[in-house]
Amino acid sequence: MSPTSSPAGASLSAARRTRELADAVGGPVVDVLVVGLGATGAGAALDAAARGLDVVAVDAHDLAFGTSRWSSKLIHGGLRYLASAQLDVAHESAVERGVLMERTAPHLVHAQPFVLPLTPLVSRGQATLAWAGFRAGDTLRLAARTARATLPAPRRLSALETRHLAPALRSGGLRGGLLSWDGRLTDDARLVTAVARTGAAHGARVLTRVRALELTGSGARIRDELTGEEGEIRARAVINASGVWAGDLVDGIRVRPSRGTHLVLRSDDLGPLPAGLHVPIPGETNRFVLVLPQDDGRVYVGLTDEPVEGAVPDVPEAPETDIGFLLDVLGSVLDVPVPRDAVVGAFAGLRPLLDTAPEGRPGAAPRTADISRRHAVLTSPEGVVTVVGGKLTTYRRMAEDAVDAAVAARRLTAGPSPTATLPLVGAAAPGTLAALRAPRRLVRRYGTEAPAVHALIAQDPRLGERVLPRHPTTGAELLWALRHEGALDAADLLDRRTRIGLVPEDRAAALDAVHDLVGEATARRD
Repeated sequence: MSPTSSPAGASLSAARRTRELADAVGGPVVDVLVVGLGATGAGAALDAAARGLDVVAVDAHDLAFGTSRWSSKLIHGGLRYLASAQLDVAHESAVERGVLMERTAPHLVHAQPFVLPLTPLVSRGQATLAWAGFRAGDTLRLAARTARATLPAPRRLSALETRHLAPALRSGGLRGGLLSWDGRLTDDARLVTAVARTGAAHGARVLTRVRALELTGSGARIRDELTGEEGEIRARAVINASGVWAGDLVDGIRVRPSRGTHLVLRSDDLGPLPAGLHVPIPGETNRFVLVLPQDDGRVYVGLTDEPVEGAVPDVPEAPETDIGFLLDVLGSVLDVPVPRDAVVGAFAGLRPLLDTAPEGRPGAAPRTADISRRHAVLTSPEGVVTVVGGKLTTYRRMAEDAVDAAVAARRLTAGPSPTATLPLVGAAAPGTLAALRAPRRLVRRYGTEAPAVHALIAQDPRLGERVLPRHPTTGAELLWALRHEGALDAADLLDRRTRIGLVPEDRAAALDAVHDLVGEATARRD
């Protein structure tokens, strides 16, 4: 495969969806049906297809519609799990971080520096504990065999160095800072798209806007959400990877959602941020508010960990209580606190934590911040395999374990998972990526496909124009998403293939232009 090519069959389009949905509904029995196309579901589809199994994967909405697009965009190395003695979860996280950064997605996952400012609110004892944690995190990196060149060592900073990396910090009483490193995604929804397209390249049929109405151990009754037509997909094995909605499809699965809220600020409100920030939460020993500068002129501030009761919404809302909490913690370290009206957007994701409370005694469960992030793979009496819990960083291992369970339960003929060494669409070694003839921003989003995305502008110079003056996304990227990344409408483009929609004002300003482009692309296709 040449440095600027895509694997054969990796393109997802409306035409391919129509064709493959028609083949799947009422067609021959497939080996594996996956329900849910977040990171874990897309990962399971890739894992099963890469083992040579015949796979159909469906989602009622779009790729990365649920929790997978609402993360901090971090690929955690497992540090916080060390503090709670979850050594296996910590090691697994560190291993999977290394897999993404060095083998499967080096174009999408990069090293992110973080500064923990030593303000008067951070006692010397807390600083000593945090430093010991960062050193332990570096030991995790070593145990996971992730290269030092990939993740630099933590170090202590002087007050001057700390202010250089975060000029917005309050200087009064600042004793210095602690510098640490972790993995960060360019965009979590882009990771899911890359996983799904890699699965498609291995033969998986990836079908969005297909709702599973009922699951059994031998398939599902489904509805095409575009036409309303219903039908059946038959399968030898069924994997339920629907996240916080898992219990709606399989009896006996109890998920305890936890809400993680983030704020969206303009970069101008905080000034230059060469590094992210860890801001200690008062009264907590191992929890921080994260300040995460983005490449699109925005900054994310998060996150909360609050239990959610009642029905699970399609798109969770960030309550004012969460917004106020995050602003208060952020303001504790800034020279000039961020006012409420500077929050241009907010988003909330629901973590699909396994409910560990005894049945009938929900109050006996620990708070969601203390529930283990260990994932679970459960097989129902009807034979449906459900994977729940975990986190974005370990999606690949979750997917592997789910497929292992399905293969064992249904005695499918398949070898071991190859996904720990299987590059995703766009992946290449750092030297190859650096040599690509395309803008760096595109390389960080598309990897080896960046030159092909950029080449669309030569065919139509209008595609080189920004969709919005203050956001870097161009028309070429939207057209690429329609032709190759499975986007079907303006919402897919604004809210998942790009993240313009995280700021409602930007979404509204871009909507007409995006509708026009979708219309033109549809007309050409027809």
